[in-house]
Amino acid sequence: MPASLDVFSYLDHRAFLRDYYEREKARGRGFSYRSFARRAGLKSPNYLKLVIDGRRNLSSTMATRFAEVCGLRGDAAAYFVELVAFDQAKTTAERNASYARLTSFPRYRSIHKLDLAQGAYHASWFIPAVRELATRPDFRAEPEWIAPRIRPSITRVEAERALATLFELGLLVRAEDGTVSQGEPLVSTGPETSRLHVANYHRTMIARAAGSIDEVPAAQRDISSRTLAVGPEGLAQLKDKIRRFRRELLEASELEADPREVVQVNFQLFPLTRCEEVDR
Repeated sequence: MPASLDVFSYLDHRAFLRDYYEREKARGRGFSYRSFARRAGLKSPNYLKLVIDGRRNLSSTMATRFAEVCGLRGDAAAYFVELVAFDQAKTTAERNASYARLTSFPRYRSIHKLDLAQGAYHASWFIPAVRELATRPDFRAEPEWIAPRIRPSITRVEAERALATLFELGLLVRAEDGTVSQGEPLVSTGPETSRLHVANYHRTMIARAAGSIDEVPAAQRDISSRTLAVGPEGLAQLKDKIRRFRRELLEASELEADPREVVQVNFQLFPLTRCEEVDR
């Protein structure tokens, strides 16, 4: 356990509190859950343990008090309070708003550059499209070449941002001869923010699907849906069919002899009714 903890390196306030407790406990000096509660002015002697175990949440006021007991001051204390809000947010909108405030801290931006790039990748619909565009044999990693080939067209600045993000994440790589091709990602987003980034990706692509109804001729798209009644086993079978079809699409794409057009294929499966008894 390090002598000092950098709260900005954390994306989970419970993990920070756990490491703080273990560090202080290792130092001795009579530190315990009870002593922490006493310093925080709490009646419950195991309040800290309940928070660390995820059995108790922190209000904004209590988060501020915890930050003070942990010796956090200034931006570090403000970051901890915001981190608590991020972890406890109940909706994607709340998590996005809180995440935006977290990323406004300079220290966060200096430590979590790859997480920020992951966030940009999932939030910008055209960045995955640029990555797939790189499979074309005539692909040129130049904003002027890329921008007009995205539908709808993007700006040169957006194309530059897409390239920078893809190179930073290792999703595009440049060979010694200067050619650019797809690469495997060097890192994956952390579990604390992955749910947020993936949710933003799906929202963005669903919005693009809606836009394509007016922007793309019917002969070049397929927007269709079915409303079905199924039981628990039928629902599991439908999800399995979708998973298998996704794998088939990937295999077909890898075998494509002349990749020219980048397309988006969305799958949405969600309930339209409540299965529990509502009349009771």
